[in-house]
Amino acid sequence: MAFIGIDHGTTAMRFALIEREKTLTFELGRAEAAAMSENEILTSVEENFGILRESIDLIALTYSMGDGFSAIKNVRNLEGRGLKSIEGAGKKTGGGTRVFDAIRNSGIPSIAIPGLHAESKVDPRMKVFSHLTSPEKLGIAYHILCLGYENFVVSDISSNTVTLAVAEGKVIGAIDACIFAPGVHHGPLDLQAIRNVDNGYCTANQAFIEAGALKMTPYKDREELLSAAGREESPALLALDTIALFAAMEIASMQLLLRDYETIGEIFLAGSVGESGYVQKKIRAHLGQECQCLGKWHAAIGCAEIARDVFAGKKDILGVDVNYP
Repeated sequence: MAFIGIDHGTTAMRFALIEREKTLTFELGRAEAAAMSENEILTSVEENFGILRESIDLIALTYSMGDGFSAIKNVRNLEGRGLKSIEGAGKKTGGGTRVFDAIRNSGIPSIAIPGLHAESKVDPRMKVFSHLTSPEKLGIAYHILCLGYENFVVSDISSNTVTLAVAEGKVIGAIDACIFAPGVHHGPLDLQAIRNVDNGYCTANQAFIEAGALKMTPYKDREELLSAAGREESPALLALDTIALFAAMEIASMQLLLRDYETIGEIFLAGSVGESGYVQKKIRAHLGQECQCLGKWHAAIGCAEIARDVFAGKKDILGVDVNYP
């Protein structure tokens, strides 16, 4: 039995294969994927995993915000690609679209995982926001559930920061990247950003993708920032201090929600910045609580675990309904 999960990340498309006791991973940069044909993408999956496409039992796919549907369903039953609109928060490269279409058109059995939004089964107070999280975060949360944790908060810290709360195995809320804690590149629009948008200097999306902590530094990207932090350069450490502070605030806010469900839960950190020992230490100090850390592959692995369990007949994933087959 072979199951694949696909994480539509900010910088790359990450793939995970679960086959019996074996787990394999690989990634394609989003620009790299955009330049490939659909057949080249499928061939890349076959070659990297050493498997024929005819041998894949089920793929679980994430795409963009996933805000146009609220139940896990057959990819071929989605309207469009499962989005209310192609416009939104984030940079567009075409790589995710190419991978989505390659899977949908391949004939391989495939399901799409939705994001969380105002039509989702979450704590009704969270529905003041139209969108809570994109679907790959459900992959991270499901992987944690598969590790044996039913009450937890997970914060995915990278180009942006998104934090989810899970109580008794069901996701009850999340805080999306454009609402609160900044990441490296992306963040919420502050007063000056709103003025810039209103004055026509930039679009709201442009303001969002430039509102992260990187704007406090002379560095051009996340890799430069993390490398400079390793050299203990003060602008880089200030940026990471800022990210850690607001991520801790966001985690604490999700723990406040969990208290209404009579738990606080474990804390998990994920993402390329969440993997930073410096950031982990700062967040632990802010919260006065230990944090467990996940690597960049766990969203894709969690999606593969969703594919495996849906194939086995599971009708509920983290409180999200499954309409498959």
